[in-house]
Amino acid sequence: MTDKALAVDEVSKLYRIGSAADLVSKDDNAVVRLLKKPLNNYRKYRSLYRFTEEELQGETVGKDILWALRDVSFNVEPGEVVGLVGANGAGKSTLLKILSRVTPPTKGRCVIRGRVSCLLEVGTGFHSELTGRENIYMNSTILGMRKREVDRKFDEIVDFSGISKFIDTPVKRYSSGMSVRLAFAIMAHLEPEILIVDEVLAVGDAEFQRKCLNQMGNAGREGKAVLFVSHNMAAITRLCDRGLLLRNGQIVQDGTAADVVHTHVSGGHGEAASREWPDMESAPGDDKVRLRAVRIVAESGAPLDSVSADEQVGIQLIYDVLEEGQVLSPYFTIVSDAGIDLFSTTDADASADKVARQVGRYISTAWVPGGLLAGGTHYVRAVMRSVQEQYRPFTERDIIAFNVIDSDSGIFGTGWWEGRPSGVIHPRLQWSTEYVRPEMVIEE
Repeated sequence: MTDKALAVDEVSKLYRIGSAADLVSKDDNAVVRLLKKPLNNYRKYRSLYRFTEEELQGETVGKDILWALRDVSFNVEPGEVVGLVGANGAGKSTLLKILSRVTPPTKGRCVIRGRVSCLLEVGTGFHSELTGRENIYMNSTILGMRKREVDRKFDEIVDFSGISKFIDTPVKRYSSGMSVRLAFAIMAHLEPEILIVDEVLAVGDAEFQRKCLNQMGNAGREGKAVLFVSHNMAAITRLCDRGLLLRNGQIVQDGTAADVVHTHVSGGHGEAASREWPDMESAPGDDKVRLRAVRIVAESGAPLDSVSADEQVGIQLIYDVLEEGQVLSPYFTIVSDAGIDLFSTTDADASADKVARQVGRYISTAWVPGGLLAGGTHYVRAVMRSVQEQYRPFTERDIIAFNVIDSDSGIFGTGWWEGRPSGVIHPRLQWSTEYVRPEMVIEE
């Protein structure tokens, strides 16, 4: 383990929940008892963080025990950029806090070789009363930098953050975006061997996010280890060589970034091109409308799980209207296997003309023309919108998937040119080429 930049070995983190409030006395004698029996109170509070051997082994199942992480193991090599993905509550932030030494693991160990720079939450490590300039020097000192090293890097930090006008303003006056800009600039320019970055970049604008991603990519090429957490699957795919999928506190996949993103985006639903809810009570929706099925169909109406890139494909929504007079608008979003929203489409007639629906079953189909989607797996997000009440009875993310197969027609299938087209869509556009003269004339 010692030759790794970052080595995590069987790390677990347990919390005892719902107990702290029980230990706090709210009567008038609480302070007196605290002063008279400090040891008893210490033992009570220590019980929140001490666990029996049976609890640590998972042999005792209690409602007050939460496994935020369980037996997590992985290594990060110098020069490797690793993306950590997972749903909210999967344990990503807990893992980063352990790696950043904000909180200790309940069991297991982490071995870190080199200086670590972390960006976990907006404003982390800043003193709100100090100016941006003072916080740069304070953070640098905490990271072990000498003043002359900070002096040499100071202008680069300020230029990268883009807040030079406010560098002598107290940080408490900064917006969340300004705080993140300054925090990332400090982290990236203090020459760490390991960068740990959480999803906080989401508060920055597009240009700043691009600068940050480029900076992290450069760090990897310079031999630094980078661990990057994000819900932006396109950024993970673009930046990272490798991905880790965290689910319910455990690493369930360790592979290429593209493979991990593909698994995460599918959401555990698999690759099914249709999904049905025979039981009304379990069907998504409410007392006004219920979703009964979503499926991919051919022009003939036959169910499909794959389609040629040149063929038209239908996305079909079957739903029951349970209350008379509902003005409803079905809505689809097509998502690539990199988690990018390609486009959305809605039943414009229903929303524009405000046609009230009668009680009964409806089938709405959106037709995606051939020659638009690139090859690969695509996911469907199905939404129903109530036009008059302005709410969504249901939103089903990545509920089904279908495969688009590159066709044999066109330049990429004829052997004229090797390789695949770049981009998330592959529209077949009208082209024209004119022969204008027999020879090229260069005008001086």
